[in-house]
Amino acid sequence: MVQRFKMLSALLLVFVLVLAGCGTSGGGNGGSSETNAGDQAANQSAANESDNTKKFEGVTLTLATVNNPDMKIMQKLTPVFEEQTGIKVNYVVLPENDLRKQVTMDVSSGAGKFDIVTIGTYDTPIWAKNGWIENMDPYLSNMSDEEKQAYDLEDIFPSIRDALSYDNHLYAIPFNAESSILYYNKEKLAKAGVEIPKNPTWEQVAEAARQVKAANNEPGIIIRGLPGWGEMLAPVNTIINAFGGRWYDENWNAQLDSPETVAAIQFYVDLLAAAGQPGATTTGFTEALTLMQQGKAAMWYDATTAAGFLEDPKVSTIAGKVGYALAPSQAKDNNGWLWSWALGIEASSKNKEAAFQFVTWATSKEYIQLVGESEGWVVVPGGTRKSTYENENYKKAAPFADITLEAMNSTNYKEPSLKPVPYVGIQYVAIPEFQQLGTEVSQDIAAAIAGSKTVEQAMKDAQARAERVAVDGGYKK
Repeated sequence: MVQRFKMLSALLLVFVLVLAGCGTSGGGNGGSSETNAGDQAANQSAANESDNTKKFEGVTLTLATVNNPDMKIMQKLTPVFEEQTGIKVNYVVLPENDLRKQVTMDVSSGAGKFDIVTIGTYDTPIWAKNGWIENMDPYLSNMSDEEKQAYDLEDIFPSIRDALSYDNHLYAIPFNAESSILYYNKEKLAKAGVEIPKNPTWEQVAEAARQVKAANNEPGIIIRGLPGWGEMLAPVNTIINAFGGRWYDENWNAQLDSPETVAAIQFYVDLLAAAGQPGATTTGFTEALTLMQQGKAAMWYDATTAAGFLEDPKVSTIAGKVGYALAPSQAKDNNGWLWSWALGIEASSKNKEAAFQFVTWATSKEYIQLVGESEGWVVVPGGTRKSTYENENYKKAAPFADITLEAMNSTNYKEPSLKPVPYVGIQYVAIPEFQQLGTEVSQDIAAAIAGSKTVEQAMKDAQARAERVAVDGGYKK
């Protein structure tokens, strides 16, 4: 891997010059015979290094990934890896909900359509237990000492490695990681005479959203409403936690119709109706990001990974105008979620060693350097490596770095709720059935947003679904 990283450093300079539209030309035949001999030796060394680096030349990998901004940058920069290794990488890029369906079907059937899959902290332990993805530890152990030092696995935050592990073994390597925070447009809040504290309550946020909407005649806040356990339920479950609700009590009795949970959902539905974005049930992460970038809303509660794309003047009209607050509290503090988009290798892949080369390239310090120098430090993948938050270039470009780190460090995915629960996961319940259960419950809530159900009826239906899963899954004794 050291050899790959050395070549990457050389290729990085070339790549950055190309992106910048620069070219160099020059010549000269001067030099001593000693210099020429040195050049020949260097050329031979580079040739030997290239031969070893390209031992998988001609291999084609297929990678399934989500269509978020970080992954689009990875796809854009993949020619650097392909030139370095001779490995071709084909991308299958899908919306988040579709990605989960297709990848789950592929790994569970052992079809091997994909070599590398983009998965999260929810999927990884479950898929590892089922034998669907590769244990990364043997591959990491087989690296030379120099390669291990260059890759520096210990630089990755332990909480993220822990969340991507099963039975004390790492099964996916994080590409980015996130918690959740509240974003706000400073100009729009100032126009309404509103201020947001660093640690707001949901009631404070709701009041601010209503005032800002009245002052600006546009949405006061955006919160995802697109059905899906990884879409709507990501922010909504943190609202449930904040209000003191939970999915199950410690004996696996469903709690979705409890007063606390119903109050949380009623609050969410009312807030969207009073001050949220129109067409809320069609708004997922990507749609919400676009609305906020275009200056069409005053606040947005969502993933910390969005910060760089709000502060990037190449794609955002509000760069330099964004304020940040921690995930809102209510009955409970510290409600930010914990998530990572990570890269795993399918157990049925026929190109596992080549896939490991790509995974370690895309999650390395050198890749972060490549993104910083070619795309801008403000959009480098965050949340994974300590060294990123120690990098002066990143700290200078990323005004959100400190609050992101604070949000990440305050999460506790093993104790997500105010009251005891038998599961782990902040914005999800880490059981295999949750993928379907969560999606169905989100559809119940979407019906309440649309007005075709009352909140009480929606949560009564959701309660029945959750109770059935607890019984049929053998969780409730």
